[in-house]
Amino acid sequence: MRIPKEWVAIISKEIIEGLLKNQLIELKESKERAIEVLEELMIDELMVEDRLNDEVRGILKQHETEIEKGRMDFRVLFDLTKKKLVRERNIIL
Repeated sequence: MRIPKEWVAIISKEIIEGLLKNQLIELKESKERAIEVLEELMIDELMVEDRLNDEVRGILKQHETEIEKGRMDFRVLFDLTKKKLVRERNIIL
């Protein structure tokens, strides 16, 4: 995740309070619940890249022997594989 997890709670609170202050939203539940839901959504979205990185590592681990035999650079293969998956899945990082 590119930003510290602790910041997500602060950012979520600021967003909800700003939206309420400017009367851009009307809540059907408590403000605290709205902040909690937004925080969960933001963390899930921010962790997309972490999950993708784990998947790429798993893919490359399956081909570890070929990578070593071919003397290929793991970092280069990692970046290429990640870019390919991002393109195929239309992921925005």
